[in-house]
Amino acid sequence: MSRAGLRFWSAVLAIAVFLVDVLTPLEGAVAVLYVVTILLAAKTNRRDDTIVAATGCVVLTIIAYLLSHDLESIASPALRLLVSLAAIGITTLLALQNHAATKRLAAQARLLNLSHDMIFVRDRGGVITFWNKTAEQAFGWSADEALGQLADRLLQTTYPDRRETIEAGLLQTGRWEGRVQQRTKDGAVLIVDARWALQHDRRGKPVGVLETHTDVTERVAAHSALVQSEQRYRRMFDASRIGVVEEDWSEVRAALQSLDTADANVRDYLVQHPDFVRHVRRLAGITDVNPALQAIAGANGAAIFTENVDRLLGENDRNFLGALVAFAEGEPFYEGETELVRLDGRKVPVLFTITFPSGPDGDRNVLTFVIDVTERKQAQDALLAAQAELAHAARVATLGELSASIAHEVNQPLAAIVTSGEAGLRWLRRDKPDLKEVAATIVHIVAQGRRASEVVARIRTFLKKAPAQRDSLDVAEIIQEAALLVARELANDDVVLTVETEPGLKPIRGDRIQLQQVLVNLLVNAGQAMSDQPGSRTVTLRASAVDPERLAIAVQDSGPGIRPDDMPRLFDPFFTTKRGGMGMGLAICRTTVEAHGGQLSAESTPGAGATFRLTLPYDQENTRP
Repeated sequence: MSRAGLRFWSAVLAIAVFLVDVLTPLEGAVAVLYVVTILLAAKTNRRDDTIVAATGCVVLTIIAYLLSHDLESIASPALRLLVSLAAIGITTLLALQNHAATKRLAAQARLLNLSHDMIFVRDRGGVITFWNKTAEQAFGWSADEALGQLADRLLQTTYPDRRETIEAGLLQTGRWEGRVQQRTKDGAVLIVDARWALQHDRRGKPVGVLETHTDVTERVAAHSALVQSEQRYRRMFDASRIGVVEEDWSEVRAALQSLDTADANVRDYLVQHPDFVRHVRRLAGITDVNPALQAIAGANGAAIFTENVDRLLGENDRNFLGALVAFAEGEPFYEGETELVRLDGRKVPVLFTITFPSGPDGDRNVLTFVIDVTERKQAQDALLAAQAELAHAARVATLGELSASIAHEVNQPLAAIVTSGEAGLRWLRRDKPDLKEVAATIVHIVAQGRRASEVVARIRTFLKKAPAQRDSLDVAEIIQEAALLVARELANDDVVLTVETEPGLKPIRGDRIQLQQVLVNLLVNAGQAMSDQPGSRTVTLRASAVDPERLAIAVQDSGPGIRPDDMPRLFDPFFTTKRGGMGMGLAICRTTVEAHGGQLSAESTPGAGATFRLTLPYDQENTRP
């Protein structure tokens, strides 16, 4: 009921009591009923309402007595008046005292509600009698929902010890502190620091417990994460195969700050004062060393290193100066390569990185990571020696390949010259020399000699790194020339050569002699592949367009074909399937074709002959519209 309602019904009740007292013949102390009026007014929790109600009741009581009795005789009515007034006074006094006590408790409750901790009060049976605002916010239950509930059942409290033991200690000392686990209304788990205070009545009897709880869930989680991180770091520190040194550079910082470098920067000062650098190097203390670094230094423990880094560095080490400059200039890290001095005096080449953490404690947590590169140094030395040997072998191999290439390329013209010379001698030894045939033979000898000279000239040009000769060439002419060069050799092996050239082929750009030699090699190989084959022997040389950008020249024979096992190595240098062959022809052919921007490939079906196909791009300068 609202305050206005309480005031209204208090007034109505007072008037009703007054009318009953005045108008009825009742002889009892009817005015005592004014106590109810005062109690109703007191429920407004306003001191003024209680006083006004009490004053009104006193006035009405006296008026009713004067209207019903005179003042000449003092008898039982006067006594009843005094009893009524006493009841009204006592009730008013108690109501005012209760109001004052309630006001004090409300003030205390407001203070408890202002607390950042969850606070509630429970009786000896564990029933909640007070529940502050923070408890409402943290646990999720409102005060109306929590009051009257068993605290342990509502919060599902988990204690660090037996509940009976904790309660016994509370009764003995009056206080208990500990960390408990509780659940909120939505099921979340809270870890809280609980502080209990036992409450007593006036006779010292325990009547309740005031519980103050501080939520430390996040703090516990952060601490747990910190512990796990520390453990993880320690495992990494101990298990790492990279040497790690923890150092304290706080004294180094103090020494740098004491410098007077007004006229020069720190770098120049340190370079000009090597004695100061040596002094500061002894100030860099080592706090811990992991097992990997102990192994690098040849030590059995970390105790020997807990002095300073001077123990690990040589006298002439210059890297500490760079690290000191980086530290003074606020760089986050410094890395370099140096040598550590083992306990037995042997120097170990290492790569290192020094990290300089930021923050107030960063100078005390300087980390140095060290990698032993002894094996890498040895491998580098071995690699350099191997490279020198390989370079020598490459020079020898290059000389061999060059000799093989010259021999292979010049062999055909020389063979043609010998054949033509023998034919000329036969014409001259006849009874009647055929001078016309002799003249033709001599012309052929001269042509083959010039061809051999051009081959040698091309090789010399290659050795001089001169630019390759590139002319616009007619494909049909190159094919006809190559066919003429091998006609006699093919005829000796009873090989029939067929040339098929698609009319209207666009010109290509390249070296005439080199492309002729490629075709000659392919035609000679085709003839030699069929030299031991009975029956017909045919070679087809075909040229046709592939697309608007390229043409293809194919050399197809009717020989036994190429074995599948030989196909992957067919174009490798020094690989050959011919008896007495050098294995350079196809390798040179592919290199030559690729140098002209084309491709050379081989296809074969065992027993059905082989086909070598080379594709070449058209001469773009002479084919533009």
